[in-house]
Amino acid sequence: MMTLRNQNPKQALGGALVMMSRVYKGMIAGFVAALAVAALEAAQLWAGPWVAGFPRLVTVMLGTDSIPWVGWVGHFLVGTLILGPLFGILCPRMPTEMPETKGVVFAVGAFIVMGLTIAPLTGIGMFGMRAGFFTVAWLVLTHVVFGAVMGNVYARMVGKAWRQERVRDHVHLAH
Repeated sequence: MMTLRNQNPKQALGGALVMMSRVYKGMIAGFVAALAVAALEAAQLWAGPWVAGFPRLVTVMLGTDSIPWVGWVGHFLVGTLILGPLFGILCPRMPTEMPETKGVVFAVGAFIVMGLTIAPLTGIGMFGMRAGFFTVAWLVLTHVVFGAVMGNVYARMVGKAWRQERVRDHVHLAH
């Protein structure tokens, strides 16, 4: 019987290392996607603001309306520590082929969950409708951008191994 000490650490931990790698890569992809959305939010604030963006809604949810940086910190924390790792775990199990599409499906799903659970509990209405239609449309748009960027960055980080698995799977199915 082989003990854990005698095994190569990658073999001993098996899927745990792969999972940790996906979680870590998801965190990085979530952070980069949060940066992309922050750029959109900043441009919208500079040019408008036309709508209440996600960081503003976070301050309303937390009751810290007078402290705008709390919303920005919340925006990056959610993107980096919650959505990114969850995407890293769920990405291989998602039904679509393209990583960007996987990211968009995931992010819109996250918007739906937030809109049905967290938003009503914090007083901004279902999907944040009390903030107005254009705010909801903006939130959907920024979630789509978040998902597309996260999917793209994640796929680039997973890179060669993911492409090799896809090729192997397609060759296997072709025979």
